[in-house]
Amino acid sequence: MPTLPSVDTAGLLTVPTTALSATVVGGRLRRYRSRINLASQPTTDDVLLARVPAGSTFAYGVLTTDTSLGSSTIAVGPLGATGKYRAAAVFTATNTPTMFGVVTNATATTLTADEDVLMTIAAAALPASGILVVDLYFSAP
Repeated sequence: MPTLPSVDTAGLLTVPTTALSATVVGGRLRRYRSRINLASQPTTDDVLLARVPAGSTFAYGVLTTDTSLGSSTIAVGPLGATGKYRAAAVFTATNTPTMFGVVTNATATTLTADEDVLMTIAAAALPASGILVVDLYFSAP
């Protein structure tokens, strides 16, 4: 039975072996945490979550809140690509860490420049009180 490589490990089965991307295989996982005090932020606002350095590769994100965001939708990504890491959607699960990620961006190449990651508020304002925590995980060599 043949051994099939994944996209990221294909270099291990070539002769000569080729180096694997250090941001994907064996890279260090780095967390960027943002705590947001919910205070009726309007749909015209964006929240800066992190400045991620060039050379990083997105792994996943985690949302946790003590208050349902109701009909408000949030997207996560840089200016101009607001849904790059999380498409705009509601988030109503309270006190339940919930992973997110867009597969096409989790498999994308490393960032070629520093990137400011924003949370874009849409559909309705955020709740008047509570705390929302957004953890972003990127790997880097």
